[in-house]
Amino acid sequence: MSKSKFNQIKRTGVWLDKEKAIIVMLYNGDISLNTILSNIEHFHVRGGSGTRLKGGPQDVIQDSKYLEREKLQQKKYFKNLASVIKDADAIVLFGPAEIKDKFNKELNTSYKELSAKVKGVVKTDSMTKRQVKAWVKAFFKESRL
Repeated sequence: MSKSKFNQIKRTGVWLDKEKAIIVMLYNGDISLNTILSNIEHFHVRGGSGTRLKGGPQDVIQDSKYLEREKLQQKKYFKNLASVIKDADAIVLFGPAEIKDKFNKELNTSYKELSAKVKGVVKTDSMTKRQVKAWVKAFFKESRL
């Protein structure tokens, strides 16, 4: 593959956790960086809900409400991410938490055309934006995608 053809592939790296995603797009030698906030609320379920005993029946109902709301917010976050990376030719997902795996599963289920473009799902530590850029460049340079 010629050098110019290599640069015309839209390569995208998505570092994500529960709070935000940092999307790095490499195309024609240019690098763009985009941060998407997840807007997933942090739920702190408190025990007791009106009783002296821990874990009354109300707690189970509250837990399920929180989990359902979190699932809906997560689905919206994934839909937003998918719309931003829809034009990519090659994608790598990476990050410190299991949310990258959940996003990959959502791509497999609901976004088959994007799922086929995923070249890797990699566990990494938390990173600065500069580190994320360097990591994506190194990933695609090594894999020659």
